[in-house]
Amino acid sequence: MPHLFATSDLHVTHEGNAPLVDEVVPRTPDDWLLVVGDVAERAESVIGVLKTLRERFAKVVWVPGNHELWTTQKDECQLRGQARYEHLVERCQEIDVLTPEDPYPVWEHQEKPLTIAPLFVLYDYSWRTPAAEGLPLLAAVDQAREAGVLCTDEFFLHPDPYPSRQAWCADRVKISTERLEAIPEDHGTILMSHWPLHRHPTAPLYFPEFALWCGTTETEDWHRRFRAEVAVYGHLHIPRSTEADGVRFEEVSLGYPREWRKRARGPIPLRRIF
Repeated sequence: MPHLFATSDLHVTHEGNAPLVDEVVPRTPDDWLLVVGDVAERAESVIGVLKTLRERFAKVVWVPGNHELWTTQKDECQLRGQARYEHLVERCQEIDVLTPEDPYPVWEHQEKPLTIAPLFVLYDYSWRTPAAEGLPLLAAVDQAREAGVLCTDEFFLHPDPYPSRQAWCADRVKISTERLEAIPEDHGTILMSHWPLHRHPTAPLYFPEFALWCGTTETEDWHRRFRAEVAVYGHLHIPRSTEADGVRFEEVSLGYPREWRKRARGPIPLRRIF
């Protein structure tokens, strides 16, 4: 029986993480792998790691995280926003790695067929603390900064040609909704998104204000609406299994070395989903 594995937030440019890619290996030649974003910040590093993983696994499915979408001075690829995303999609297609722009694959090894839906949705700052509800966006961001947290996306994740990240998110929600609605009704789904689709995984955040950069209320019911067997995500660097409405949520991130070195179980760069 083939296995379905998942990983995210490998952050291979951080010293100590790159060697752990050697542990992301299948158990059988027919195993599949879901890569749920934040492989690296540089485009060539992202593609290089995905190519290595594709050589090992029968199928690899990737969604972008915020780090892949950053445009930094050290990256030879200076594309921004949508153009950067399209560039990464094209490069993935060249190495036979599936993306949110490709036909959704179907996992046939459960009681019913499960359509794997790689989702690129982003966030729209709608996950607010009670103190930030109703405030203008700049005031909410300032409040987070005063609390001691500000996402680096504010400097490196450009929404071009959209006027804002919220507008880009709204378009991605529309595109994703249309594709999810086209999934056959007799299929369950495996929803994979770098940002969690439901807010409950953000509850343990040390800075609750960081939820601003973690998702959107527009996806809160997708696990029910689109018949999810499991929702796989990363971004938070809080690897764990939870449930919402009887649906399993799996946070599969490796995280930064300073994080996994503190854990008794050490680094876990690969999680089995089925």
